[in-house]
Amino acid sequence: MTMKWQIPAFLLAAVLAAAPSYAWGRQSSSNDQNGATQDMNKAGRDTKNAAKNTGHAAKKGSQKAYNASKKGTKKAYNKSKNTTKGAAQGARQGAQQPH
Repeated sequence: MTMKWQIPAFLLAAVLAAAPSYAWGRQSSSNDQNGATQDMNKAGRDTKNAAKNTGHAAKKGSQKAYNASKKGTKKAYNKSKNTTKGAAQGARQGAQQPH
């Protein structure tokens, strides 16, 4: 995992770990219960959004890696194709010329 994603992953883990204990630690009166429910709902939405953002970023990184690999493969193919043609022509010329 790159350093870029270690910090958001750590924060997401901290939120997921702290949210239940925060909700259970509060006193259970009517107002407090509604506040805890709202906090849990907000934590759930934040977690969902963080997962979406992470997924989008992973997709973008995978696409960049795929494109770079594709470009490198094409470059290597073209270089080897040109080298092979040159070697074949050189062999053909060498076969035609007596020593």
